[in-house]
Amino acid sequence: MGLGVICAIALGACNQAIFKTKAAQVSQLVISTLGDFKTFNYAFYGEFPNIFLYTAEGLIAENGKTGKIEPALAESWEISPDKQRITFTLRNGLKWSDGQPLTVDDVIFTYRDVYLNEKIPTDLRDLLRIGKSGKFPTVRKVDQRRVEFTTPEPFAPFLRVLGMGLLPEHILRESVFTNDDEGKPKFLSTWGTNTDPQKLVVNGPFMLESYTPSQRYVFRRNPNYWRKDSQSQPLPHIERIVMQIVESTDTELLRFRSGELDQLAGLGSLRPEDFSLLKQEEKRGNFQIQQGGLRMGTLYTMFNLNTGRRTDETPLVDPIKSRWFNTKEFRQAVAYAINRDKLINNVFRGLAKPQNSPISVQSPFYLSPAEGLKTYNYDPQKSKELLRQAGFKYDKQQQLLDADGNRVRFSMITNAENKLRVAIGAQIKQDLAEIGMQVDFAPTSFNTVIEKLDTSLDWDCVMLGLTGGVEPNNGFNVWNPDGGSHTFNQGSKPGSPPVIGRQVSDWEKEIGQLYIQGAQELDESKRKVIYGKTQQITQENLPFIYLANQMAMAAVRNKVENVEYTALGFTYWNIAEQKVTAQ
Repeated sequence: MGLGVICAIALGACNQAIFKTKAAQVSQLVISTLGDFKTFNYAFYGEFPNIFLYTAEGLIAENGKTGKIEPALAESWEISPDKQRITFTLRNGLKWSDGQPLTVDDVIFTYRDVYLNEKIPTDLRDLLRIGKSGKFPTVRKVDQRRVEFTTPEPFAPFLRVLGMGLLPEHILRESVFTNDDEGKPKFLSTWGTNTDPQKLVVNGPFMLESYTPSQRYVFRRNPNYWRKDSQSQPLPHIERIVMQIVESTDTELLRFRSGELDQLAGLGSLRPEDFSLLKQEEKRGNFQIQQGGLRMGTLYTMFNLNTGRRTDETPLVDPIKSRWFNTKEFRQAVAYAINRDKLINNVFRGLAKPQNSPISVQSPFYLSPAEGLKTYNYDPQKSKELLRQAGFKYDKQQQLLDADGNRVRFSMITNAENKLRVAIGAQIKQDLAEIGMQVDFAPTSFNTVIEKLDTSLDWDCVMLGLTGGVEPNNGFNVWNPDGGSHTFNQGSKPGSPPVIGRQVSDWEKEIGQLYIQGAQELDESKRKVIYGKTQQITQENLPFIYLANQMAMAAVRNKVENVEYTALGFTYWNIAEQKVTAQ
């Protein structure tokens, strides 16, 4: 064994010993995450998980068990009869983590000066666009404790949208209104991951105490957090959270089994292949596996439908491949060729169900197959028929060629840290080989995948997931053709090179318009009809080819009390009420 490896092991053991010693002195929870986060600035996060699950809070919160809206920083609110005005009343005595008062002025600053500021490229603004005009709400200070939001027209999801985290005006105002040498607000480079965590001012139950790249995040209890328990004791109960940064789900499993982690998949779900192993170890390992029903969110593969060009006229996607990807029958053929039953039985070990919709099954707006949602059951012969109808053909070796004789071959990527997705990708490669397609499957780092989707736009096919929820409009930035997460046909983003000649299809436009209509409609039964149509269009045109909906599960040490794991809130939604006891 090399000296470097020995030193690394020794240092790792030393670090663990330090934290275990500290754990003996204070209440400490040890969890994990795959890879480093991209930002410490709430306005710019677009990933899950993130530090804001622990550090940020908004006017209202979503109960992770019921999905219902509950008071948070606002103790109450009133909605006007015309449904276009919401007036919030803040709690008395709110403070930021640095002890400064949290006031209505912070609410005004957060929404008017940051989220609604056109100079600040935040995807959160997409959630605040209202109606066909894309107009934004206005924000007005009523008095020292009340703030009023007014929408230009009725907007059904508006109350739920206002759970966005608040930002401290006394810390960030100068950066918003001061420009850098390029004429951009300094806020754009404020609170990046190179920021000293001690300088971050937050309002959630925890503060970020330290960050060691590629190793760990350490969160410390926020002494100025507003919540109290039933005995009027200040929350949270846990003094410190250590979030280890691991390179793969395999490493997470090893660390949990060795006792280093208090939770496994607490920010997501257990891998199905780990369930049977861990189930046998519950008693010996002093933990329990909690189940939360089917996961909210989606797992999908998608093709790059962008027909645009870079400024040097280079196509974002090889024109030959782009013709394939933009052929509806090609995408449908791929959907029919993926053996999802085999995927569920072999990769998910039976702990999943076929997925067919962008809207979570728990949502009242979900359209089921029984209600008319199109599905793509495994049918390779149907795949071949569709391909032939679209002008594709087969050679003597049963390799798929397009009408011009080009071999159908493309690359597919996913994040290598997620071994479940790597296994799924391997099967998809085999399934598509059965219909003559050659897939070059190349798992890569999560940050590289995101860079390709957000910045370079240089990719053929990708497999990823999106978080879900009760309210469909939370996905508006995915379905709005100009949205920041319209990844299958991404437009130019602020600060990125322009995309020339990008085309948006009629069905994309229709989905975007239906999402606007769905947000305008206050009658829930009529909203269901509107969102039902969006699901029918997505399943017909397949910008996302949905795969399977996994059972949500997490393994939690018995010493961690009050954990209520759910598919909506995972283990973090009631983190303030949780306790860690000595065992």
